[in-house]
Amino acid sequence: MRKISADFICPVNVPPIPEGVLITDNDGRILAVEPSRSGHDPASLEVHRGIIVPGFVNTHCHLELSHLKGRVATGTSLLPFLYNVVALRETEMQEILEAIARADAEMFEGGIVAVGDISNKTDTVALKDKSRLRYYTFVEMFDFLQDHQAEDTFSSYFEVFEQQSTANGNQKSCVPHAPYTVSRKLFEKTNAANQAGQTISIHNQETPHENALFLDKSGGFIDFYARFGFSLDHFQPGGKTSIHYAMENLRQDTRTLFVHNTTTSIADIQAAQAWNPQVFWATCPNANLYIENRLPVYQYFLDTGAKVTIGTDSLTSNWQLSILEEMKTIARFQSYVTFDTLLRWATLNGAEALGFEQDFGSLEPGKKPGVLLLEGMEPAFRLTTGTSVRRLL
Repeated sequence: MRKISADFICPVNVPPIPEGVLITDNDGRILAVEPSRSGHDPASLEVHRGIIVPGFVNTHCHLELSHLKGRVATGTSLLPFLYNVVALRETEMQEILEAIARADAEMFEGGIVAVGDISNKTDTVALKDKSRLRYYTFVEMFDFLQDHQAEDTFSSYFEVFEQQSTANGNQKSCVPHAPYTVSRKLFEKTNAANQAGQTISIHNQETPHENALFLDKSGGFIDFYARFGFSLDHFQPGGKTSIHYAMENLRQDTRTLFVHNTTTSIADIQAAQAWNPQVFWATCPNANLYIENRLPVYQYFLDTGAKVTIGTDSLTSNWQLSILEEMKTIARFQSYVTFDTLLRWATLNGAEALGFEQDFGSLEPGKKPGVLLLEGMEPAFRLTTGTSVRRLL
């Protein structure tokens, strides 16, 4: 048994507790969260300076792209970024596997306990089978809006899906990549492959060009498709933003995780939440800055009561895989988002989005959520550039 105390304990599900005591068994399962150190033998307590929080949940990563760290230029905007990633994907397998292992270890050391991970291949399966992290693998499919390719596309990716890890509580689902790359027929195929209550991830409104395509068939995706040899002659814009195309074609009985949401409006958020009460919004601020030099307007999500989660994206589009660094970026550029809000986004909301809330996301009896110590905070719960995280359990 361990009794751990700090200046504050932030269970997330209830308000912060000054000088509270967290009691766990030797395996890290929470036995109790007590409001005071009184009644405890001081010699039995581990007392820390800082704030105790549950482990972080990274709801969006591309672990299999870890070998591309530093190889794609920053600030190019999304379409040139995608060209570069496609050109760089072929690498020696040993280099890929070593980079995957390093990235997994980096996330563990940074306090992450669970990850929503995009996969197009089976490169990460062996690592996930033995990892100290829990993974929800999203096998991502795309046919570039070509209905006639949907059947073959689905078949090839379903073989990848069947091999994904389900060890140690890991989960998996078949998911569409983004509105601009998935035909209605391929949506039908992915929908049929999943079950009610699963989580579905889809990239959403990461660049203004995406909405332009669906509003009036304009913007950079016209040249993007031509460059890869795909015709858009058959495509008819719906006169609505891209998220509406996604909602028309996704199941409503699953948790839906919209990812990036850089250009998402209040009207888009309201429409999605009316469509499905199990909607979550993953933000990857450092990746947004790396690629597009812009961030979502987080006030829109606060005003609509949206359930926001935090992801890191991949090392192709980020300098590190750290949820704490993502929180710092939001706090630096949109400081009206409070620490309490950021912490919920980084923990409990993420756990709920992945369906892992029975074990992760908050410091509650019965859970085994990981226990972290945040050090170097300013008074009044303010993150600084010097704030660091240390894993206690």
